[in-house]
Amino acid sequence: MAILGFRKAAPAAPPKDDVLAAFLDGYSIEVMPRTAEKIEDFRALLPRGTRVYIAHIEGTPIDDMVATAARLRAEGMEPMPHFPARVVPDRATLTDWVARYRGEAGVDQALLLAGGLPKPLGDFQTSMELLSSGAFDGFHRLHVAGHPEGNRDIDPDGGMKNVSDALDWKQKFSKRTDARMAIATQFCFEAAPVIAWADGIRAAGIDLPVHIGVAGPAKLQTLIKFSIACGVGPSLRILQKRAVDVTKLLLPYEPAEFLTDLARHKAVNPDFAVESVHVFPLGGIKTSATWLKACSKDEE
Repeated sequence: MAILGFRKAAPAAPPKDDVLAAFLDGYSIEVMPRTAEKIEDFRALLPRGTRVYIAHIEGTPIDDMVATAARLRAEGMEPMPHFPARVVPDRATLTDWVARYRGEAGVDQALLLAGGLPKPLGDFQTSMELLSSGAFDGFHRLHVAGHPEGNRDIDPDGGMKNVSDALDWKQKFSKRTDARMAIATQFCFEAAPVIAWADGIRAAGIDLPVHIGVAGPAKLQTLIKFSIACGVGPSLRILQKRAVDVTKLLLPYEPAEFLTDLARHKAVNPDFAVESVHVFPLGGIKTSATWLKACSKDEE
């Protein structure tokens, strides 16, 4: 409300955290074809050259996946499609998908993962089988999934043995391939378990860089729903504790505290395994992109 001809000043933007801004530099983000359709132009949201993962959900037509990759390429992004092993029908289909991505969208990087299906639809069950197939020879970058809080699809009893064995295999494969490899993780909410896991895999001889998964800003109810569905581990307690606080229940969650804790740890420990941030835009791509721009070094 104006008083005596003066306008009420807009709230001042929060001071930028330079440590967090540096940590976010080079972040990646994730889309699905159906969510990408809602974005008029990715250049208005993301820095040029941003790596954009394209999630391949069972039943998504490959035509839609390839078209999304081609569009991202045309708009200056680096498309990185998912290849979920258990969704691929057979080796011929895998070869065809790779050829289409490369020929129609210039794709030379991919995320290989088992996929969330309890049983494979075809010839492949694990990302290791995809890596061994030879289909990705010549790719510039290959990422594999990581699970700081375990993965019940791999270790149903809640342990980490099979996950650890798989990481050891991928570490050895990384020494045989010309592709740059990294571990892209499930989203987490608490820094301490991530730091302990990252230090643990380093101690076990895994030197692959880690791209830590983080949930972008979203309603608390949305995050809890996705977290349960995706099998997020003990750090889910951060959301549950927040939900108990009525004053915070209706406020959107933002990952600033989680990422700032990791950023400050990285600043003090430059050899910390986490080298980049991967954003799951559970509250919407525009919402995450706006938050990232406000926190990043390149904000105008």
